Amino acid sequence: MSDHPFENTYDLSNEQLLKLEEAEDEMLKNNLGRAEDILLEMLEEDDECIPVLNNLAHLYGRHFSDFEKAVELYDKVLQMEPDNAWARDARRRYQRYVGRD
Repeated sequence: MSDHPFENTYDLSNEQLLKLEEAEDEMLKNNLGRAEDILLEMLEEDDECIPVLNNLAHLYGRHFSDFEKAVELYDKVLQMEPDNAWARDARRRYQRYVGRD
């Protein structure tokens, strides 16, 4: 039985889960620079962590309007996990803004 009320699909550590939650909370509070710092720090520790890449891409696309960077990060997710519907749909949305279809 898991210690979490959800399935930990990516086998993240408790520390990673707490940091992700903190980053998401900072986004909700509109502390976007702090959210970015947390996610970039996490990416330094594991540059293939799909939840971190997805959250960072969301931050860049939705909050910073850096659509190129968002597409680049979603591309990385899809290289590792081609069936990731969230990343595929979000990438498609941001590709429209950068003229890549």
